[in-house]
Amino acid sequence: MPLKLLFICAKNRLRSPTAEQLFADWPGVETASAGVNHDADTPVCPELLAWADLILLMQQVHRSKLSRTFKAQLGNKRIVCLDIADDYGFMDPALIDLLNARMLRYLPARQPAG
Repeated sequence: MPLKLLFICAKNRLRSPTAEQLFADWPGVETASAGVNHDADTPVCPELLAWADLILLMQQVHRSKLSRTFKAQLGNKRIVCLDIADDYGFMDPALIDLLNARMLRYLPARQPAG
């Protein structure tokens, strides 16, 4: 059973889609991304929250927005803040380095090839 990771930022245009794409091929993981703002490309919805095993926020401010709107759906969900500011473009190498460093503890170990 794969670990389902939901990455959340504000508008779902830069940080969370980068994370979704970056870890999409990680063995034992499924990824999705969404945004907490009303104008997000993919807004957070109850279905995505129900799907996720682990919700990964880019900033602490996203937790309050998420809790305000989806308190009932967050009951026993594990939520982690990665503390990544909105300072990066989509697939920015510095953002990728930061995501790799901050996500390692939450990802299943890669199995050696062969």
